[in-house]
Amino acid sequence: MSFSLLLASSSPYRAEILAKLRIPFTQAAPDVDETPRTNEAPSDYVLRLSVEKARALRAQHPEHWIIGSDQTCVVDGKPVGKAGQSDKAVAQLKQVQGRKITFLTGLCLLSPQGREYTLVEPFEVHFHDLPENVLERYVEIEKPLDCAGSFKVEGLGITLFSALGGRDTNSLVGLPLIGLCELMREAGLEPLTLAEA
Repeated sequence: MSFSLLLASSSPYRAEILAKLRIPFTQAAPDVDETPRTNEAPSDYVLRLSVEKARALRAQHPEHWIIGSDQTCVVDGKPVGKAGQSDKAVAQLKQVQGRKITFLTGLCLLSPQGREYTLVEPFEVHFHDLPENVLERYVEIEKPLDCAGSFKVEGLGITLFSALGGRDTNSLVGLPLIGLCELMREAGLEPLTLAEA
């Protein structure tokens, strides 16, 4: 069977996670407006964007299985995205000090026939209550400006947490592999058969 896999993301973090499955894949960046809709629930938001990202590349890659993924953290019931600037990153981190925050990752596996397999993966992060100068130092060192919630769990971000809760820490980086393997098996694909030795 000919099998081609495409990751609908330019993220080096997601690519690094997907590479753990040892299934050959290519990457392409989808052009999708990530603006939340009025009164859109965070889970609906990440699921919609993961589907839209996969669909956006279907015309150029009709023979591929396409993975779309999107992530947000939920603070006071609202989605929080990437800070983009250092002062905004510090403000995001100040807002969650001493709190338990839920991260949601939407995932879509789009078949060459157009069938969509989807899920939303939750993950909880418990933050320490740290002073502003420590948060500023963290942002200065790691520069997590392109990460939802303004931290990198795979790096120094781990120092910000008192506990983590969820079934797959990969979802915090934006690509839940346990969930992806579930979607692949639901679609009739076996990750271990597709993996290269």
